[in-house]
Amino acid sequence: MDLENLNGLTGSEFIFEVEKRHIRQFAEAIGDLNPLYVDEEYAAKTSFGGIIAPPTFPIAIGQDSGESLDLGLDQRRMLHGEQEFIYNRPIRPGDILYCQMKVSDVYEREGRKGPMQFLVLDTEMKDESGELVVISRTNIIYRPLRGSHSPVRKHHQL
Repeated sequence: MDLENLNGLTGSEFIFEVEKRHIRQFAEAIGDLNPLYVDEEYAAKTSFGGIIAPPTFPIAIGQDSGESLDLGLDQRRMLHGEQEFIYNRPIRPGDILYCQMKVSDVYEREGRKGPMQFLVLDTEMKDESGELVVISRTNIIYRPLRGSHSPVRKHHQL
């Protein structure tokens, strides 16, 4: 598999400071105004003891950072397959998150049109004490080149 050399590739660390406005704006953008995300008085009375970020919030952290991991791949062949968030604790306003993306797995599966390659990208987000807060895991499908596993259809002129 030509992607195997990417396994273990690690990007630069970047820092994201979580503010209440980030959480509120994200909740508004996804249309989820759960009071845990936007109402300090309500959230303070819950078992969380204050505002927390929606579970899918880490997707905005990676995009907002301007940091990316250069995989050297043809982006036209990349397809977002799945997204997963693995939490150790909720993200809260005031958190300073130290984030780093890495390729944690590369594998291949047989598809209808031949072998498909998959990359698993993990962005680990740790707090100031180095404790893991969440892993944002993205599965990318890297599609085969057209015609590389099946005959090319020719168009006939009439």
